[in-house]
Amino acid sequence: MKILVTGGLGYIGSHTVVELQNQGFEVVIIDNLSNASIEVLDGIEAITGKKPIFEKIDLREKQKVQDFFKKHGDVEGVIHFAASKAVGESVEKPLLYYENNIATLVYLLQELQKKESSSFIFSSSCTVYGQADQLPVSEDAPVKPAESPYGNTKQIGEEIISDVCRVTPQIKSIALRYFNPIGAHPSIEIGELPKGVPQNLVPFITQTGIGLRKQLAVFGADYPTADGTCIRDYIHVVDLAKAHVVALQRSLNDRNEGNFEVFNLGTGKGSSVLEVIQSFERVSGVKLNYEVVERRPGDVIRAYADTKKANEILGWKAETTLDEAIKSAWDWEQKIRN
Repeated sequence: MKILVTGGLGYIGSHTVVELQNQGFEVVIIDNLSNASIEVLDGIEAITGKKPIFEKIDLREKQKVQDFFKKHGDVEGVIHFAASKAVGESVEKPLLYYENNIATLVYLLQELQKKESSSFIFSSSCTVYGQADQLPVSEDAPVKPAESPYGNTKQIGEEIISDVCRVTPQIKSIALRYFNPIGAHPSIEIGELPKGVPQNLVPFITQTGIGLRKQLAVFGADYPTADGTCIRDYIHVVDLAKAHVVALQRSLNDRNEGNFEVFNLGTGKGSSVLEVIQSFERVSGVKLNYEVVERRPGDVIRAYADTKKANEILGWKAETTLDEAIKSAWDWEQKIRN
């Protein structure tokens, strides 16, 4: 069975391709390499023994998307990761984000509408909840006005898919709202490879630990939490990847309740910034150089998932501990710098 993974050479995409190939799916990757490296293909092959089909396409080019589906008419499911994802950049370049994250989604769905049946798994985000009124955050929590154009593209994306599914019963879709993916594949063949300065906490920690960055900035230690720092739900990327395969199998086997569903993906446990730093120091034996600085505007105080729906309906559960996930991230950092 042939599955298209857009953004399949990116961080979460590449780990998901590995899990798909391990389950016997034939994978075609579309990536424009704007935030990924072609060498990731070799890492995927090293783990699974098989190199996926790769097409270098920019999904903003509608004709190229149409041509792809003419060539690969036997694609039965799509897992859609391809998107710009830096919150700060989205504030500075909103139109880039609306074009890259919304127009591309529309072009893909237009092609899927032409098929007799198809599955569509959407890479959404816990940013749709903003600062939730209740914790842990369940799928029933209200979607708050977005704090950034990036967050808004995830909300709009879900609305577009919901509207399309309402009038296109042959498309079965699941939106996966994930919390904070971290870590690397245990083989250390693939992992997180941010271009430029990392936007996320864990790669910044590991780059500081290895000496690539002088110091880690902790944005605020006066929040109303136990140690004053922000709390997030950090989920190992392989656990996350496995959830995409389970969601795809659910939609391919026509088990969706309705043809559009939403699931949270997290561990169900929040960890503060200082707890993540302590975890790194514990597993690496390296003392981290960090400094507490002013709060960053737009940062949510605490966010962690209610995972009951995914646990019960998908039969999926995050299994990796924070220390194990941080250790894999550190092993990966050491590998790519040596």
